[in-house]
Amino acid sequence: KFTVNFTITNLQYSSGLRNPYSAKFNATARVLTALLDQLFKKTSIHSVYTGCKMMAFRMYPNFPRPAQKIEDTGVDAVCTYKTDSAASPFDRVIVYHEVSNKTNGITNLGIYSLDQESLYING
Repeated sequence: KFTVNFTITNLQYSSGLRNPYSAKFNATARVLTALLDQLFKKTSIHSVYTGCKMMAFRMYPNFPRPAQKIEDTGVDAVCTYKTDSAASPFDRVIVYHEVSNKTNGITNLGIYSLDQESLYING
């Protein structure tokens, strides 16, 4: 497993995103899961990547930097991959750089605009 965290600047946080059983949470999670699937299938882990699950959406940030609005939505996802003896070990630095390149420098993921300084990948 590895975690992926980032902030969306054009998705206003709302209480519906707090509740994992709400229609808003589920619709947003479906779109983001599909976008992350497309993204990771174009990286070096494509052959072992098995999927992502949205764990939480949060109001971000608690203490905004000057460029951020309090309404930005933080995204927390847990992604999985198969351990395969033939595959290279998971390298979060390599995956981070690949994701950065495939999101135009951490600015766009599909319909969403991203905070360039918000991407975090932990393996």
